[in-house]
This record gives sequence, C-alpha cells and structure tokens, in this order.
Amino acid sequence: MRFELFIALRYLLARRKQTFISVISLISTIGVGIGVIALIVALALMTGLQGELRDRILGSMAHIYVEKPTVLNQAGEAVGGIEDYNAEVAELLKVPRVRGAAPAILGKALISSPSGKTVITIKGIDPALEPTVTDIKTAMQSGSVDDVVAAEGEFPGILLGQQLSNALRVTVGDTVQLLTDQGTLSPGGVLPRSRPARVAGIFSLGLQEFDAEWGFISLPFAQRLVGVDQVTMIQLRVDDINAAPQVADAIEAERAGYRVDDWTDLNASLFSALGLEKLGMSIAIGLIMMVAALQIVASLILLVMEKSRDIGILKTMGTSPQRISVIFMMQGTIIGLVGTTVGAVIAVVLCWVLTEYRLVNIPQDVYQVAYVPFIVRVDDLLTVVLSAIGVSFLATIYPSRQAARLDPVQALRFE
Repeated sequence: MRFELFIALRYLLARRKQTFISVISLISTIGVGIGVIALIVALALMTGLQGELRDRILGSMAHIYVEKPTVLNQAGEAVGGIEDYNAEVAELLKVPRVRGAAPAILGKALISSPSGKTVITIKGIDPALEPTVTDIKTAMQSGSVDDVVAAEGEFPGILLGQQLSNALRVTVGDTVQLLTDQGTLSPGGVLPRSRPARVAGIFSLGLQEFDAEWGFISLPFAQRLVGVDQVTMIQLRVDDINAAPQVADAIEAERAGYRVDDWTDLNASLFSALGLEKLGMSIAIGLIMMVAALQIVASLILLVMEKSRDIGILKTMGTSPQRISVIFMMQGTIIGLVGTTVGAVIAVVLCWVLTEYRLVNIPQDVYQVAYVPFIVRVDDLLTVVLSAIGVSFLATIYPSRQAARLDPVQALRFE
C-alpha cells in the first residue's frame, strides 16, 4: 500500500480519542451518498415520465402527418387535396424508413347519449390501414376496429375511448348521436342535423386526451360528418422515432404543395416543458452535492487542525509538502468514492423497486398518465457518478494545500 494511502486510511478510521474525526468523515460520506441518491432518482423520474408520455403519445398518433391543403385557383375552383389516398399511400410507403401509412379525416362533433353529451374529436380511418400507424388495434378493450364499417341495415360504427364511454355510460352495441355543423339547407340557412352511430368498440390507448376526447369512425361516415369529399391527410409511421424530423423534411422537399408535420413539431411545447423541468430539478438537487462538498472541506480542515502535530512530525522526518497534500486529497477522494458508490447502488435499487411495484402515482389530468416508471439511463448515471467524484476531489484542494503549507516548527512548538 502506498504511504499516502496508508496515512489517509489511518486518519479516516481513527480510533480512541480521534473518533470525532471518523464521525465527521462518516457524516461527509453520508452527505455525498444522499446527494447522489437524490440526483439519480430525480433524473430517473423525469426520464421515465418523458419516455412514458412519448410512448403513449406515439402509440396514439402517427409519427408524421402529410397534408395537401385545398386552395382556390385563379378560376375560383378548389384544387389540391388527396383524391386517391390508395395511390398516395403506395407512393409514401416507398420513402426510406417509412413502415406504415394510412389516410385520416379529422373534425369536431358533439356526441350525446341519454346519460350525457360532450364535444369530441372525430377521426375517419381506414380500418385495414390504421393499425399500421397507431396502436388502436391492440388497444381495443371490446369490439373490433373493423366494426366501424357498417353492415347493411346498421348505423355507422364509432370507436370510443374508455373514459368517454364511461362518461356517456354506453357499451358496445348502444347508439349515440353525433352533431356537426354539416346539416340540411333550409330557408333559414343550414340547420345542423344529428346523425346516429353505433358504438362498435371501446379502446384504451393509455392517454387521457385520446381516451376521453376521441372517436374513430369510417372514412365515408367522416366525409359526411365533416363535409369533405376526399381524405385530408396521410399518416406515416417510421422505423425510428428520432428519424421522423429528417424523413418529414425529405418528404416536404420532394413534394411541392404538401405540408408535413412530425410528432416533435406537434408536441414541442410539452417536451420542452418537461426538459426544462428536468433541468431545473437537476440543478436544484445538484446543490445538495455542493453541500456535501462543503462538508468534505469542513471535515478536512478540522482534520488538518487536529493532526497538525502529526503533519509537523511527518515533515521533520522528510515527507515533502506534495506528499502531505496527496494524503489529504486521497482522504477526501475516498470519502467521495465511498459515498458515490453506495449512493449509486442504493439509487438504482430504489428506482427498480419504485418501478417494479408502481409506488408513485401522479395526477392523470395534468400529466396524461397515472403511473411513472423510474428509468436510470447509463449516461445519466455516469454523469452523476463522475460529477460527484469530481466535486469531492475539488473540495480537497484547499485543505490539502493548507496542510502542505503547515510550518513544522509552529506545529511542534508547544508539544
């Protein structure tokens, strides 16, 4: 064992009359460990929340939306739009990294049942293609996606979210009324007309916005409700969600007259707020590490004062000031290493327990999800560990320099 390391450990594990120094060192080690635990758990919480929201959102919506807006030409005729969505789907599936494509029509409607009414977003879908871009098929609790297509003699079908069906108190097979601004022409103007729809299925996508405010219907029914004669957009799913912005830019650059949005554009404000929240929480809890560093400084200063006689004897025996400085640097670094290692292990185990047993629930109406997993990313873990060790080392510089400058004559004068 190196001489400096031997002395540093001897001071840390002081016995008898020097137990006060060991207690101070133990408190410093605990302070570093608590700071590491708090920071890792906070980062895991925000990482888990972001990941859970992202997965729920991308399971409920497509990665990219391709629209061809309808405009008026010089003759006053409406041009544009997607007239043949099957041809558009076939073309877009040829784009690199695109794995699924499906048409959609969006609109608003007032849905009512004998037990209540509310405004929802209606989405016209092709039941054969929609499962290639969203998780609607696997999210079905009852009924089937294919049932939105009405059989002969039946009302058009509609798929409702679990929360929406509970609010309206309807189940599969019940009839609801849909009211939009598309109605019949009368001498007094256009009168909205209510259209009946059969509840064909109930889904749960896990996101409150969709489960409480969305309804899926067939494309022909959506055209009648919204008042359009063609599909308004094509939805795309790519093989890598992080590549969605690049794919969207490539499609927009190649296709004139198209407007392309990806999931990062549509949810930019949400994930920006979560990112700022994660940064703010990290800074606030990171201050705990600074407190732990100050504890290390205080403990080493006390140790220098307590061991001034020993330092003087070591210097008179020929120990250089550099080696004296290394002794106290090693002591502070050992405190940081032990506290960081123990804290990191405890934090990882704690995050596993919190995730495995789902012990943390959050307001679903605020964060859209009711349960948050604690995800410890390797880069976050390494950043916290290396930062804690670095801060612990920096905290040793001042006390170690003071010990190296100690005059042995002054230290031993009254001994």
